Order: sequence, then structure tokens, then C-alpha cells
Amino acid sequence: MSNHMRIIFMGTPDFAVPSLEILHQNGHEIAAVITATDKYGGRNGKKLIESAVKKYAQAHDIPVLQPKNLKDPAFIADLRKLKADLQVVVAFRMLPEAVWDMPQYGTLNLHGSLLPKYRGAAPINWAIINGEKESGVTTFKLKHAIDTGDMYFQAKVIIDENMTAGELHDQLMPIGAKLVLQTVKAIEAGDIKAQEQSGEPTHAPKLFHQTCKIDIDTLSEKAHNFIRGLSPYPTAWTTYEDKKLKIFLAEKELVKHNEIPGTFHTDRKSFFKVATQDGYINLLEVQIQGRKRMKIKDFLNGLK
Repeated sequence: MSNHMRIIFMGTPDFAVPSLEILHQNGHEIAAVITATDKYGGRNGKKLIESAVKKYAQAHDIPVLQPKNLKDPAFIADLRKLKADLQVVVAFRMLPEAVWDMPQYGTLNLHGSLLPKYRGAAPINWAIINGEKESGVTTFKLKHAIDTGDMYFQAKVIIDENMTAGELHDQLMPIGAKLVLQTVKAIEAGDIKAQEQSGEPTHAPKLFHQTCKIDIDTLSEKAHNFIRGLSPYPTAWTTYEDKKLKIFLAEKELVKHNEIPGTFHTDRKSFFKVATQDGYINLLEVQIQGRKRMKIKDFLNGLK
């Protein structure tokens, strides 16, 4: 088999860029990049926002396709003309069978969990929310049911008790890129055998605004995991004095008390905490509605 397999890369956010970069820098032929369409955002919605993957591709003269509809016959025809041997998908949307089944060697997907655990849209967040002690990345061959394809390789990482979803995300990016490169090289060499997923699957559904509201009337450990599992995005939130309060960082304090769980306590100078069933959650970085994110001392200085 030739060592110059034609690859189409599909991805959108920052998480996907290292995987594209490592393939490109190691001499693999990237026939094209498929990424999300541009959108307007920023202040007043007037700034044109391009995906991180598109920016990398354009900077390195890689052709870019941005279909609105992945089932569009014109897009399918354009894809077929590229005559890719393999497609690599990292943090992209669900593909129709006409797309993922097109190349000779199928479509390789990188997923941010140790499959079959945390199949779905938000594996990094849910692993931390559920208090997992380890996570990782998996490469697997796409098939119709989401995140259920036969696996190629996995790599594990330890989740520290204070690690946030953002920190785990950043740690998994380069590890995932190396795993993608390892997998592509093995496919090219014909030295790979996919294995069926085994074990009880768990799921990581998409997170919505309302599901990010924290139930502080609970155990400190559970509240702490919830906060760090949603930090920095989409962010745990509650209400304080009738305003939305986002909580980016916190620490748990296990101590007996007679306070009502869910009540706020502060000296208005140095600490701001919420009583839980078995202690407190000390808030360290927050953002009150109408203001920017800030350290707790700066937040308290602004309280009337």
C-alpha cells in the first residue's frame, strides 16, 4: 500500500486542529478539509467567524469545503471527485452513510473518551461531572449508530480531583492528535485490526443552558464535580440576588455545620461560599450577570 493515502479531514473547533496539523506536518496528503460554514458573531453580530480548522487549512493552502447540508447531491459529487482513500473526523457533526462509507478505507473518528464510555456530544464534560478518575481518547471506524464503531487504539489520562473540563480538553488535544497519526500510519501499512467495543456503554448527551443550572443543595463532591465539569464552558450557574451567577472555579470544604443547604455565606472581603449537605463550596472565580468574569475578591469588592 502506498504511504501517500489521500485523506479528507473533517473537523471544526480548536480540538481538531492538532490532528489536522500532525497529519499535514508528517507528509500525509490532505485532499481537502470539510468544516462548518462561517457565521456572524461577536459584539452586534457583525464579526465573521471562521472555524479554527478552516483557518489552519487556508494558512497551508489546503482546499476547504463548507457544505450547509451534508446530504446535498452536489456536495456528495464534489466529495467523490476528490477520490479520498480515507476520511478522518475530529469534532464534526454526524455524517450520512453516503459520506462516511464513501472511501475505500472508510472513515476514522477520534472521540474524547474511552469508548464505549461516554458516547455522545459532550464526553469530556460528563466524565468530570460524574467524578471519573480517568479519561482518554479513542480512534474507531465510523458506522451508522453514533460512537459505536469498531475501535483501533486508545490512550488514557488521569483526571486530577480539581481538573476542569477545559484542562482535560487541552490535555487530550495533543494526545488525540498522536493517536490519529498512529492510526493513519497503521491503516496505510495494512497493520491494523479494529476491535469491537466491549463493556457497558455510558452516554454523554449534549449540554443545554438549563441542564447547567447547579443544584447546590447536594453533597460538596457532587457540586464540585459539576462546576469543574462545565468550566470554562458552558459553565455552571445559579442565581444570587435575582441575578444569574456563573461559577467557573470552586473548591469543596467538608465540615459539619447547621446552615441551610443552598444558602450563601460571605464576609464581603475574602470568601463567598454556599452551604451544601456536608460542608461548603467556596467560590473562587465567578461572573455575575452584566459583569465580566473575576476572582472572588474582586467580585466581593464590587458588592454593595
